[in-house]
Amino acid sequence: MVENLTAKTEQERAQAAPAVLGRVFNIQRFSLHDGPGIRTTVFLKGCPLRCLWCHNPEGMSASHSVSFQPEKCMACGECVRVCPNGAHRLEASGSEITHVYNREACRTCGKCTEFCDTGTLEFVGRPLTVADVMKEVLQDRAFYLTSGGGMTISGGEPLAQLDFTLALLRAAREQGIHRCVETSGFASWERLRSLIPLVNLFLYDWKETDPQRHQDFTGQSNLIIIENLRALHEAGGMVQLQCPVVPGFNDREDHLAGIAALAQSLPHLEGVRLLPFHPLGESKLARFGLTSATKMSSRPLDPVQLDRWASWLRDQGVRVLNTDGSPASAPAR
Repeated sequence: MVENLTAKTEQERAQAAPAVLGRVFNIQRFSLHDGPGIRTTVFLKGCPLRCLWCHNPEGMSASHSVSFQPEKCMACGECVRVCPNGAHRLEASGSEITHVYNREACRTCGKCTEFCDTGTLEFVGRPLTVADVMKEVLQDRAFYLTSGGGMTISGGEPLAQLDFTLALLRAAREQGIHRCVETSGFASWERLRSLIPLVNLFLYDWKETDPQRHQDFTGQSNLIIIENLRALHEAGGMVQLQCPVVPGFNDREDHLAGIAALAQSLPHLEGVRLLPFHPLGESKLARFGLTSATKMSSRPLDPVQLDRWASWLRDQGVRVLNTDGSPASAPAR
């Protein structure tokens, strides 16, 4: 068990923590839907899943990336001047100047982003130390205390950067800050188990009941995910089930019945939260040069339908955490 780790191992990890670097693509303050109270959510890069409805596609890759929004470009030409690989060029057509970005030539050195003042080019996923992140997290300590909030590590997938996630959780624990981890559960049990002593609440994603559909929607089966969920529950982890509801994918009665059956089999579950889909991630695909393997749903989930699903689950005896009449929950990820 994790609790039986030797003091030497714990000491070695503590000493190594300052040197641990994490790839972070966003630190979002005043988050209201990533756990209880007012929170700061730290988004880490790298994810083993490829959800067709992904809300944060910039978190898929473990490496850094460049965001490109040509509509912001003022054609100053600085990126063309400083790029060592010729990945940028300006093309004139009459009075119009078009910024062309060749991602195949780009080596993501980030030099162009250093000279871009308009936000056309942004470097996403800079390496940060635990101290760098905690400096931002601690700015809102007063709000955590008054609201019951804290820090949430999300992604991407926090288990994909295990050493950094562990070091960040230890640092937050030392400061007395409440700690949540949002995870898909797609990792080895050893990785997930190592978080248990450091996490107050796991926000555990359950995306699809049917294994084949889960494979089709995310690129991976859900068998490891459900095994880890049951093991985490048995090991005493505090777990809230997060269930994205995506039109045209998993907004089906059999999937909702699967959520009910799963929740009923976990007597110590903190509850179930239904996450309504919003097509917020679609606009990011072009920014990061990504394409969806199939047509992503372009319509948000009807909040009335979400209320119906929530009511149905309550009728099955499931503790649903959505607010009646006004589903206060984060978009599906």
